[in-house]
Amino acid sequence: MTSDRDAAPVRTRGCGTAPETGVAAGDKPYAPACDRNREPILSVLHAVLGDRRHVLEIGSGTGQHAVHFAAAMPWLTWQCSDRPQALPGIARWLDDAGLRNTPAPRALDMTWPDWPERLRSALSTGDAIDAVFSANTLHIMAWPAVEAFFAGVGRVLADGPEAVLVVYGPFNRDGRYTSDSNRDFDGWLKARDSASGLRDFEAVDALAHAAGLRLVDDLAMPANNRCVVWRRASGET
Repeated sequence: MTSDRDAAPVRTRGCGTAPETGVAAGDKPYAPACDRNREPILSVLHAVLGDRRHVLEIGSGTGQHAVHFAAAMPWLTWQCSDRPQALPGIARWLDDAGLRNTPAPRALDMTWPDWPERLRSALSTGDAIDAVFSANTLHIMAWPAVEAFFAGVGRVLADGPEAVLVVYGPFNRDGRYTSDSNRDFDGWLKARDSASGLRDFEAVDALAHAAGLRLVDDLAMPANNRCVVWRRASGET
């Protein structure tokens, strides 16, 4: 569910589950943006997930990020998820990579009111999810789905102050665009789907806070993106 926003003027969702997703060798879906942004994102994840064990990726898109990150961080179990129509493409990337730490992708949709419970029942591992990662998804979802995302992450993350959420993508600040390219991208998104669009960082952080998460880092990334890190607030479970 990550986007191709790194290549102005058009960005797509989910590492390639929307327009502009191509096809790689072996009929795998392919998004060029994943090749461009994976190293900057990995540098953040290496620092944040060094003591984590079981990551849920929400909106795995093509699956490109999953195989790259799981290969680079073999101590993690990297659980992919996305809407049902994306799963065959993700599975092709996982199967071709043959990694031991990438179980089968799971169907997940933020419009399902009980998505954390449905996810838990589908997982084959008994390990608690102690990290959630999502890239370029919030501006694709309608706002009620963004609300469901944070409320559900608060329920699905393991107990304890080290449980972590990492979100990558573009944001507005104080209701304003941070660049001309973000303004153009937001216009393209809304012309395509009026319910989508860049989210205000302050509103998103308020949702995280309501879900029992505290902001610990907000890192500038290439192409006017951010990598935002929240952890479970002390005393919250």
